[in-house]
Amino acid sequence: MARLPPGIHFITSFSRDQWYRAFIFSLTFLLYASFHLSRKPISIVKGELHKHCAASREVEFTSYKEYAVQIQPVRKSSNVSQCGWEPFDKNNYKQLLGALDYSFLCAYAVGMYLSGIIGERLPIRYYLAVGMLASGLFTAMFGLGYFYNIHNLWFYIMAQIANGLVQTTGWPSVVTCIGNWFGKGRRGLIMGIWNSHTSVGNILGSLIAAYWVSTCWGLSFVMPGVIIAVMGIVCFLFLIEHPKDVSCSCTPSSDSEMQNLLTDSENCSVSLNSSVVVTGEGRHGTSAISFLGALRIPGVIEFSLCLLFAKLVSYTFLFWLPLYITNVEHLDAKRAGDLSTLFDVGGIFGGILAGLISDRLEKRASTCGMMLLLAAPTLYMFSAVSKMGLEATVVMLLISGALVNGPYALITTAVSADLGTHKSLKGNARALSTVTAIIDGTGSVGAALGPLLAGLISPSGWNNVFYMLMVADACALLFLLRLIQKELRCNADHSLFKEH
Repeated sequence: MARLPPGIHFITSFSRDQWYRAFIFSLTFLLYASFHLSRKPISIVKGELHKHCAASREVEFTSYKEYAVQIQPVRKSSNVSQCGWEPFDKNNYKQLLGALDYSFLCAYAVGMYLSGIIGERLPIRYYLAVGMLASGLFTAMFGLGYFYNIHNLWFYIMAQIANGLVQTTGWPSVVTCIGNWFGKGRRGLIMGIWNSHTSVGNILGSLIAAYWVSTCWGLSFVMPGVIIAVMGIVCFLFLIEHPKDVSCSCTPSSDSEMQNLLTDSENCSVSLNSSVVVTGEGRHGTSAISFLGALRIPGVIEFSLCLLFAKLVSYTFLFWLPLYITNVEHLDAKRAGDLSTLFDVGGIFGGILAGLISDRLEKRASTCGMMLLLAAPTLYMFSAVSKMGLEATVVMLLISGALVNGPYALITTAVSADLGTHKSLKGNARALSTVTAIIDGTGSVGAALGPLLAGLISPSGWNNVFYMLMVADACALLFLLRLIQKELRCNADHSLFKEH
């Protein structure tokens, strides 16, 4: 009998269950990367919606009507004024652009609290596919404003609000799915690698948007909209919600329960009563957890509030970094968008590093706290060093991306999955969607506030924006202090428990 070819031998060396898990890992990675891919264009296009023009600085118009008359011939011939795209070509452009960010993120934050509860009660595949198709529609809708020469601020705000609401279908769905397929043994590392979809999506979104931003910025939105809609069809055709659906034996393992950061009693044991899981029938006959019941899970409130401030910092970079680079480095919108991807490259390594360290130490809160402690002075260094030249900016983008996105990635993935499959829930996997939505929904409040505050503060100087971000990092660390103390106190007892 001839020996098997190396490629076939490699394929057959993995079990059917392992191939299914690899497939779900890759599919959910691509699905959520497309969500972030569709969110990124607005930050790239900001530099094109408003341009620093000599006309706006040299001539002061007594009224908007006089200004409109001056730019009218230019706008009619090229769909754009000397200073950008109306209505973002005015002196208060930072506030107007901040309103776009706030519209999306505020809708996202409000919708997230409802999304987890709704997602618990509907098939994930249908729920996620419909959300992605709708997101594609509203992402493309923003870009259609370019082709149809729309200059009404409310058109763009409504497109952002609608997109923010439908995008809430994504995160609870993919985290629930990946949590169903992977146990807790190396969850930090696995989800650290998996969570790089955020940075990969941001990078791809930046590159796609930057390709068209200077020539036809409408395509910077239309193309990502088409991509996420296509991925929604892929989701409908291929997503498998649970191993049981294909008779797989992939069940979450019970090792490394990480109970040291999720407990309330002195001896690190969990003593939650059964009221945590309350009424409401979910899918497959299991009880759906209530909103208040999810809040009673130890650690949910602390990590939610920590994420509020951590996500505030991350999303301020997401939405304002290209414009900051344009102002400081004096680059055009395309080059600034390309350069901003380095922040997300650093975020990939930060998320993986946070997961690896938290698995090794079995201390999720302490790992987050350590990175938050380092992030604050790094942000100060970034604000100072970025003015010294392009090379220094590149280095600081990578370091800042790792430290800012590391805690954010760990909390939204491994920590959320740990809490959503807490043993006090007695195997109720339906709770994972609600817990994930509460944590990420609270974080999204910070994500809405960050870009808004940046838009309000930046006219007084970019340094003040960085001071705001440093304070936010300190607040995030403050909310983790109780859990960090508990981890340190329980570490010895937890080690003895594992030995026995």
